[in-house]
Amino acid sequence: MAIAQIIQNAWNKKAKWLIVLRPLSWLYQFGFTLNKKLYQIGLKRKFKAPVPVMIIGNITVGGSGKTPLLIQLVKYLQQHQVRVGVISRGYGGQGPFPALVNLESVPDVVGDEPCLIVQSTNVPMAVGGNRQATIELLIKHYDLDLIISDDGLQHWALERQIEWIVLDNNRGLGNQKILPEGYLREPVSRLKHSTVIEHAQHPQSELNMHLQVAEPYLLNPLFDQSERFDANQDFYAVVGIGFPQRFYDTLESIGVHQFQCHEFPDHYDYEIDDLQFEDLTPIITTEKDAVKLLPLLKNHPSFNREIWIVPVEAVLSEQCYQLLNKQLTQLGIDLIQGY
Repeated sequence: MAIAQIIQNAWNKKAKWLIVLRPLSWLYQFGFTLNKKLYQIGLKRKFKAPVPVMIIGNITVGGSGKTPLLIQLVKYLQQHQVRVGVISRGYGGQGPFPALVNLESVPDVVGDEPCLIVQSTNVPMAVGGNRQATIELLIKHYDLDLIISDDGLQHWALERQIEWIVLDNNRGLGNQKILPEGYLREPVSRLKHSTVIEHAQHPQSELNMHLQVAEPYLLNPLFDQSERFDANQDFYAVVGIGFPQRFYDTLESIGVHQFQCHEFPDHYDYEIDDLQFEDLTPIITTEKDAVKLLPLLKNHPSFNREIWIVPVEAVLSEQCYQLLNKQLTQLGIDLIQGY
C-alpha cells in the first residue's frame, strides 16, 4: 500500500501515531503562512482577472462535495442568463496546459472532474496549474460575466471576490491538525473569513447543502439500457474518490447493502484489470469514476460485466441562493428572473 494511502487511512481513523508527523506540520504551516503573507503585503503579485472570480474550495484534503455544488451553481447561473465559466487545475490530466475542456475531452488530458463538470453543464471551461494563463485562455474564447474556480482556495496568486468553503459534517475536520499530521490545508480559523456551506443531511446552519441520489444507470454502452436497477443484488463497489465512506453511505441510503469495497486513490487512472474479478458480479461506482471507466469500456468491447453508476445532485438551501444573488449584485452581476 502506498504511503499516501496509509496516511489517508490514519487520518480517517484519527490514529495516534500521526503525532510523529507534527514537525512536518509545523514546517508546512510556516511555509504556507509565509507565502500567504508575501502576497498580502505585496512582495508577491496577485493576478486580478478582468471579470469577478468566485472560488469554491475546502480546507481539507479529499472530497467534501464541492464538485456537485459547483455543478449545481453553474446550472442555476445558466438558467438566470449569467455567462459563467469555470477553471480548474485539471488534477490527474497530463495536459498540455492550459487547455480548454469540451464534450470530447478525455480525463487523461484534462482530468476527471473537469470532464464531469462539462458533461453535466456544457459550461465554458479551461484547466491548468497557472490560473492566470488558464483564465486568459478562457476569456480569449468566451465573453463571461463570472468565473468560478474549482478549488484554488489556497492559491493566493489569484485575486478573488467571492469565496465559498464546503465543510462536510460527515467527515468533519478529523483531528483538526495541519498537513501531514491531519488533513487540514489551513487552520480551522480560516472558516471565519469566508462563506461556509455546511454539507450535511441534518444541518445546523442556514447555508447548507446535501446530495440527492437519482436512479442508478448502466454505464456499459452495449448493455440493455432499459434494465432496471436491483438494489438487492451483490456488487463490487469500485471507487477512487477522496472520501469513499460517503459513497458507501449513499449505497446504504438507496438500499444497497451487499457490496465489497475496492478503494483506489483519488483521481486514480484505472486499467481494465482493476475491473476484473473472479465472477460476473456487477460493479457499482460514482459519476466521477465513470468518466475514467467509459473510455476503458470503449477500448475493450468484450468486457461483459455490468457497471452501474450512482448519480447525485447537490440540493442547496434557499439561503444559499439568496446569498449568491446578493454577492453577485454587489459585483454588478444581475440575474435575470423567470428562466
